[in-house]
Amino acid sequence: MVLAAAIVLRLQTIVAREIEPGEPAVLTVGSIHAGTKANVIADHAEMQINIRSYSEPVRSSLLAAIRRIVTAECAASNCSRDPEFEMFDQAPLTDNDPVVTARVVEAFTAALGTDVMIVPPRVLGSEDFSDIANGVKAPYCYWLFGGTDPDAYRRAEAEDRVGSDIPVNHSPRFAPVIQPTLDTGTTALVAAAPAWLAG
Repeated sequence: MVLAAAIVLRLQTIVAREIEPGEPAVLTVGSIHAGTKANVIADHAEMQINIRSYSEPVRSSLLAAIRRIVTAECAASNCSRDPEFEMFDQAPLTDNDPVVTARVVEAFTAALGTDVMIVPPRVLGSEDFSDIANGVKAPYCYWLFGGTDPDAYRRAEAEDRVGSDIPVNHSPRFAPVIQPTLDTGTTALVAAAPAWLAG
């Protein structure tokens, strides 16, 4: 348990100390399991670590640092065996094609107008959408659309509280309103598909 705690603390230094300032990167220990009772020393610990980045070199650096730190902490604690690493739930970088994106934005503008569209900041989410397009070597455009009550969003925006007041997916408070979410999403799909397929 002490070893696991030491590893968690050391991992938190990677982004601050090893990644170039201004380069987006996230490293989160999201799950840790060790022990069964308060009076029994745990003989192993299992951690799940999530990393996110905008480039393959940063991703490689994060993975190498995790492996180096975990291995070194295990050696420092005189572990009886080497740590085991397993990679799962991997998603590649999602990078919209500029030509496809311009065409989709044009279709959205024609169908929905500009009042309902915003350009979101870059997002450090995990998304495997690009696996589909990469699998067939096709250019792509990934877009987001919201499901928040428009009045609630405008109030949060006016008070500069969108980040704290508007829950996003994976939040326990996420509860999209049915309308106009359903109509907007359907209109977006119907507008984008023929605009791209026609040309």
